[in-house]
Amino acid sequence: MFKKILIVLILILMSFKSKSENIFTDKFKSKVEWELITDQVMGGVSTGKLEYKIIDSNDVAVITGNVSTKNNGGFIQIRRNLKNFNLNNAKNIKIVAKGNNDEYFIHLRTSNTILPWQYYQLSFIVTNNFKKFIFPIDEFQKSGFFLPTKINSKTIKSIGIVAFGKDYDAELIVQQISFTN
Repeated sequence: MFKKILIVLILILMSFKSKSENIFTDKFKSKVEWELITDQVMGGVSTGKLEYKIIDSNDVAVITGNVSTKNNGGFIQIRRNLKNFNLNNAKNIKIVAKGNNDEYFIHLRTSNTILPWQYYQLSFIVTNNFKKFIFPIDEFQKSGFFLPTKINSKTIKSIGIVAFGKDYDAELIVQQISFTN
């Protein structure tokens, strides 16, 4: 009888478990996981810089630069490989960021994004105060006709944080990025 009651109590407590658990979180403590990429890889002239700093006792990634659409360019980004993480149950991406009151993007690459210019994206606008953004993975928009409309989270290979698509000075400070279920 005691075992049955204990099992029922355990099951009840498990049902109160948080609906949104972190599957993967990056708080920018490691300086080697993210790579800066600019449109210079394809002949563009945008320039960028990735720095790691501490703001209010939190490690952050600071992405700055000049985005230029000259020479068919127009982006700077930081990208992290996610191939070694199990994102099968990921439903959302959470990011905590602030910046210069401009628009930025999250780009996801999957096993279906074979060509370098293919990705899935959502945009967000930062202010000068840290804000938490939550992006449902099923709301990301494909960049090309031949990609599947929806992302299967277990196919995600990388994530990029991108200044993109227009001429402007980028300044984006990212405190945390997470995948949650």
